[in-house]
Amino acid sequence: MMSQMPQQAAVPKCPSCEEPLEPGDRFCGACGYDLSVVPARPEDSPTLAVNGAVPAPDGVDWPVARDSDGHGRPAPVHAAAELPGTDSGGSPLPPPPEAPPATPVAPAASAPGVRFDRPDEPDEYPLQAPDPRLTAEQDATAQDAAAPAPAAHAEPAATEKVCVACRAGRVDDDGYCENCGHAQPRERDHMEQESGPIAAVSDRGLRHHRNEDAFSVGCTALPDGAPASVAIVCDGVSSATRPDDASLAASRAAGESLLGALPRGTHPQQAMHDAILAASHAVNALADEPATAREQAPHQNAPACTLVGAVVTAGLLVVGWVGDSRVYWVPADRSTPPARLTEDDSWAAQMVAAGLMNEAEAYADERAHAITGWLGADAYELEPHTASFKPDRPGLVVVCTDGLWNYAESAEEMADAVPLDAAARPLHGARVLVGHALDGGGHDNVTVALLPFPAPPQGAGSA
Repeated sequence: MMSQMPQQAAVPKCPSCEEPLEPGDRFCGACGYDLSVVPARPEDSPTLAVNGAVPAPDGVDWPVARDSDGHGRPAPVHAAAELPGTDSGGSPLPPPPEAPPATPVAPAASAPGVRFDRPDEPDEYPLQAPDPRLTAEQDATAQDAAAPAPAAHAEPAATEKVCVACRAGRVDDDGYCENCGHAQPRERDHMEQESGPIAAVSDRGLRHHRNEDAFSVGCTALPDGAPASVAIVCDGVSSATRPDDASLAASRAAGESLLGALPRGTHPQQAMHDAILAASHAVNALADEPATAREQAPHQNAPACTLVGAVVTAGLLVVGWVGDSRVYWVPADRSTPPARLTEDDSWAAQMVAAGLMNEAEAYADERAHAITGWLGADAYELEPHTASFKPDRPGLVVVCTDGLWNYAESAEEMADAVPLDAAARPLHGARVLVGHALDGGGHDNVTVALLPFPAPPQGAGSA
């Protein structure tokens, strides 16, 4: 007994996207449309217009329509009275009497579920027949709900990710569409978070294929009830294995450590030191995970990242770092000078500290960004840097990776890039700074967190 397989309709173009088809195609090569749902042409019925095109009967060679483009697309439709005709003897027909306006006629019924009036930008294309479902009555063994029966072209379940490109295909575990193959945006390509009076934004940039930066922001209170704001920013080392996982693990561990220690009365500078150690342990642990062994390449090192963070309380600013991410101080009164509060663990910084080069010469060297300190199992020796400051005026603390400060390296350049209302609108200010880096070329991942100083009263948020 022959199986009843759906027969492909003999159409020259896809009814969905009008892409030319090859003989024997079962699916459209451009959009994946199931051609088996297009009904075969009726044997004797009047011609149905599909998207405005009128297929010619087999064996008839129609001439090219007047005013057409010469490729089979006909001229605008005319009423019968507008076209010349002849009688059986070949004589011209007399002009017909003027007829009243024609009454609109409902379109001919088409096969169930098939649309012949395709809109300009359809959201989806229904199947020829509804997707069969097993109901509780049909399947007595179903516990709560019916299970969908197998279908040749079933749509993705509501809980599954749908491709952002074709809006039809399922997204596999690797982040690619099973229908059109389009790579899907990763969750970390662009991240934003606002927590009380502070905010952070991270972006993949314009050149990297993934975002290897991560951040953690939060607010808490000291034992006396005074508010405290915390921001941690981490930059994955691209030459290491799993740099994105390293930065994420470090930022989470450091943020959780600070938010747990400060309410217990730990001094903010000691809490920052302990948070960097906690982040180091979290990154070191990745080296023993099976995922690291699977991705390890001969030229790669263990997972690694840099870290920079800041704690703001009512009268104290504490910073901590390992690597070349930075903290800047931008006073609210822009007539007073800004300042950079961290020193890079980098080749360039070592050359300047040793007096072998000035800063301009060192950072112009191709070795400038080679880091000399990082978090990771293969770090030579972990030396957390911490420092405390007591600003005598209000201002803004900028915590960022080199993806930003490469485009605003000096404190003055960074202050010029910071919007004047950034302390009142930190999320907006962080977006502006990320945009500044992208406008400059976006050669690296870029992450920035903004903390106003002094810390606003507990419960205050950004405008």
